Amino acid sequence: MSATNCKEYEFLKIEPHWQGIWDKTKAFRAENGSTKPKYYVLDMFPYPSGSGLHIGHPEGYTATDILARYKRARGFNVLHPMGWDAFGLPAEQHAVKTGTHPAANTQNNITNFRRQIKALGFSYDWDREVDTTDPKYFRWTQWIFLQLFKKGLAYVDERPVWWCPELRTVLANEEIVDGKSEVGGYPVERRNLRQWVLRITAYAEQLIDGLKDVDWPDSTKRMQEAWIGRSEGAEVLFKLEDAKLGDLKIFTTRPDTLFGCTYMVIAPEHPLVDSLTVPAQREAVKAYRFKAASKSDLERTDLAKDKSGVFSGSYAINPVNGARVPVWIADYVLMGYGTGAIMAVPAHDERDYEFALRYDLPIPRVIAAADGSDTLPYTGDGTLINSPGYDGLAWPEAKKKITAALAAKGIGKGTINYKLRDWLFSRQRYWGEPFPIVWVSEADYRSAAALRQDLPKQPVKFAESGVTLYALPLPDAALPLVLPEVQTYLPSGNGESPLANVTEWLEVWFNVSTGASVPATQAKPAGDAWVRARRETNTMPQWAGSCWYYLRYLDPQNANAIASPEAQKYWDVPDLYVGGAEHAVLHLLYARFWHKVLFDLGVVPQPEPFKKLFHQGIILGEDGEKMSKSRGNVVNPDDIISAYGTDSLRLYLMFLGPLEAMKPWNTKGIEGVHRFLKKIWRECLDPEGAVSPRITDTGALSPEAEKVFHETIKKVSEDTEALKFNTAISQMMILGNALQKEPALPRAVMLDFLRILAPYAPHLAEELWARLGQNGSIAAAGWPSFDPTKLVSSTITIVMQVNGKHRGDVTVDPAVSEAELQALAVQHAKVAPHLTGKTIKRTIYVKGRLINFLV
Repeated sequence: MSATNCKEYEFLKIEPHWQGIWDKTKAFRAENGSTKPKYYVLDMFPYPSGSGLHIGHPEGYTATDILARYKRARGFNVLHPMGWDAFGLPAEQHAVKTGTHPAANTQNNITNFRRQIKALGFSYDWDREVDTTDPKYFRWTQWIFLQLFKKGLAYVDERPVWWCPELRTVLANEEIVDGKSEVGGYPVERRNLRQWVLRITAYAEQLIDGLKDVDWPDSTKRMQEAWIGRSEGAEVLFKLEDAKLGDLKIFTTRPDTLFGCTYMVIAPEHPLVDSLTVPAQREAVKAYRFKAASKSDLERTDLAKDKSGVFSGSYAINPVNGARVPVWIADYVLMGYGTGAIMAVPAHDERDYEFALRYDLPIPRVIAAADGSDTLPYTGDGTLINSPGYDGLAWPEAKKKITAALAAKGIGKGTINYKLRDWLFSRQRYWGEPFPIVWVSEADYRSAAALRQDLPKQPVKFAESGVTLYALPLPDAALPLVLPEVQTYLPSGNGESPLANVTEWLEVWFNVSTGASVPATQAKPAGDAWVRARRETNTMPQWAGSCWYYLRYLDPQNANAIASPEAQKYWDVPDLYVGGAEHAVLHLLYARFWHKVLFDLGVVPQPEPFKKLFHQGIILGEDGEKMSKSRGNVVNPDDIISAYGTDSLRLYLMFLGPLEAMKPWNTKGIEGVHRFLKKIWRECLDPEGAVSPRITDTGALSPEAEKVFHETIKKVSEDTEALKFNTAISQMMILGNALQKEPALPRAVMLDFLRILAPYAPHLAEELWARLGQNGSIAAAGWPSFDPTKLVSSTITIVMQVNGKHRGDVTVDPAVSEAELQALAVQHAKVAPHLTGKTIKRTIYVKGRLINFLV
């Protein structure tokens, strides 16, 4: 391959030159079914925002690229792909403001991101590029949703959303600032809307169990376990004093504290609120519920916030002692967790204790502290007191016995509960994957069921304005369902997405067998398979496309499947997945859920999507703060590349510190690695750009330099495998300094040095490889090996001490005996004066390191 004719290290010419060659030759194309061992290394793909790449993106991408290039050099067939998580709110907001179609804006952003990424020299296989907004891609996102639907894992329900009455639209969390709309500053409130929900809770146990089989950071595993929130306890029925109202079911992890229950709390959204509220409390309850509707779940459960509530006026009966227990309504209880109702034991729960103090409710103690402490609230270990029939029992034993007693009476049972809630899977937006669903009447659904075998066992239905509609899936052959063109991206005004405004697309005659449709404004086509239908107007959340993209990279052009069985068998799942820790729960949990469903359906051959996970650290601004436009501390990679070159940026990003660590950016610091690269250039070439006269085809390195050379190959190999890139670079700098002192440099040594430098600074390595007369790309030149015998030093340095104090060093043969060393040491000019006139009581010898005389 031809090099440039640069006399100096002109990185702005050299780097685009080699990037063009890599592109033209498809240098990093991965082959399905190669006889080589495979390695699949994956980055979390980016959302292509309008602001382009920031310096945090290339940190993780550089790390995976170094590893990908290293693995190729070691003989692996490497899959290293890139794509775009391109559906999202910013593109739709831009469309609302400008009228520009989100697709146009998204493609412009992708073009810019691709340009920036290519300028960083990453060795991606661009033939496998994916875009979640491409119908060829989201056809399979829709297909996966249909599998969830058919398996009974997708349903509709009324769920709370943020509604702005002034803007007449649903808002996302990020569009709300201090309880008001970001646009206009209007008040917002919680309102129930029909939503699609995925039954992720059906996989809660599997999601916990699977964590033991993956090589992930412990902190991430703990976060997922906490998010799923498995807890063992009991469901208990409290009879309501008004027998006509039935029972109030609660879940508790501590049935052993039932004797300490002095009040109950239900969520403001609980279906029994209206029934339990007595006339005298109606206005107070109404006002409280209205106020609660303006708070997020996070605000409501914040332990630092004051607890508030309102008495319903009704009572329940404690099942273990018959005590009359007041029922309160409080927003710190969420309808989505457990049963939406709790028993409150203020003596042994901090939240309940604060509430009881505020409203002057009884606080009887029922657990005696193991250490005799009488402080309340007490949440530690102990034995039961004030609990007739159970006093003196350790609480775990009492928990079992009380649960069994409740079960025997038919008023309770042991159960497992999860904090994890089913996944709210719809957005009232335009720019997202359309749901492949139409809504039909019950009669038409039954007609469809007679013609099709792919409907769920339990129909998904929803009552609206007194009419029950049934969800009918599109046949697979009708996918993808694409978004229609719209006149406006403004919301419909009634809580539905802008799609509700597109009447021609929304109301259709639908063929239940083929999925074909024509606008309902036209005459009904002939045939029994045609029914009147209304399309789903919600779209899928941005998470949908990112749940499975790692599978599409295996076989991105396959029109008949997500990926062929052969491609899946060969590539398996990523051997390494690198991305930010901020995705520890949502993306990583959702992807695991979808993958487990696909595994159960036989679509994929393994139960977990990501074997090994690594989180790169955050790069802070030069001021030590997180980078943000408002702080003015954002670093643009384009600016650094213009000033120092891509290879300098890559090297410095990895040299900043351990990959997983948080570290501040320092633009001046990059000058050091830039000087190192220029030094390598000068070692290889003379001022005219010809091969340096110091490089020879004969001769050898000095023993000292030869040892450093082999140490460097060994350390760079080990550190690259272990993602310890900063110490690998440090070792290469040590070698560079050692070679600079040599009178001559064997060409073979410099070529091997370039081969280990190539994954880190690929453009410079390619250029110098070609300038030194080598054919082909250095990326295909293999990896050098070290000679273990060259790592053994011909001499070693021994520290000499007297009574533990350093008195001198001596250089000796590694094979020196203890007696020989002792004889040398006692006569050494720096040691002998400290031994004169004294008696050596003991000699401590640590072989190869030190000798210490105790006198």
